[in-house]
Amino acid sequence: MSAFDLQVNGYAGVDFCSLDLTGEQFHHACAELKKDGVGRILATVITDTLDNLESKLSKMVKFREADPLVKEIVAGFHIEGPFMSPEPGYAGAHPPSAMRKGDIAEAKRLLDACDGLARVVTVAPESDPDCKMIEFLAGQGVTVSAGHCNPSLDQLQKAIDHGLSMVTHFGNGCPVDLPRHDNILQRFLACRESLWFCFIPDGAHVEFFALKNYIDLVGLDRTVMVTDAIAAAKMKPGIYELSGITVEVDQQGVARRPGSPNLAGSTITMPGVIANLETKLGFSKTEVARMVEQNPIKAIGAAA
Repeated sequence: MSAFDLQVNGYAGVDFCSLDLTGEQFHHACAELKKDGVGRILATVITDTLDNLESKLSKMVKFREADPLVKEIVAGFHIEGPFMSPEPGYAGAHPPSAMRKGDIAEAKRLLDACDGLARVVTVAPESDPDCKMIEFLAGQGVTVSAGHCNPSLDQLQKAIDHGLSMVTHFGNGCPVDLPRHDNILQRFLACRESLWFCFIPDGAHVEFFALKNYIDLVGLDRTVMVTDAIAAAKMKPGIYELSGITVEVDQQGVARRPGSPNLAGSTITMPGVIANLETKLGFSKTEVARMVEQNPIKAIGAAA
């Protein structure tokens, strides 16, 4: 099994979202990922200023071009923000001050910084109410994913009609407490036949019993597992950074901004994901391979 992880913010002490990332650090993280059975990833950056995002993405492009191992492991980039919701609870660990309304010219700046390697862009549909940016991104071959958002059902359906095709870390990027029925999770599920659903199966982002319910509803053919790993993955509990934001990892390996109930990425590794799917949820190796290897490829239209 050679996993394809669509959301990796960092690994083994290395933060991909850091302005100070070095080629040596990027190589080290990719070497550790390969040791852990990860064949390919989308290196992920989270919300920041456009200038900083351009700098981070263009730097990783250069590192990738100069390093065969990085080129092997990093299949492209996942841009998570800045076109997302600053609404409290939905912003998660992302800085609301840097969030922006959807804008084609600004999206193009980020795609250009990726030099053709942008594979997923996470947006809030309500940040792009006329869906022009979503349609532009989809037209460029980018998988447009909804996350850190609270669109109405009509807004969500309109976004799907214009090219939205995925949900980023379903069950997260939203407040801890939600209305009983009319909430973003129910709206996503109502559109499940049109969307890929990404999950973080660490037991903290979604409790295992609930995750099993969601997978039963969505179906294995639409399910993708990701780690959403940050620099603290493979490391001990302590204080780490995610794009300049302080993150505290507790003794259970759960990462949060200090004093906040909202999670800030994950510390799980792909071996941990596979073990949880097999032992906590009872999936076969064939079913696990579909969720961590085959479906990610299909979801972003990548070559096998």
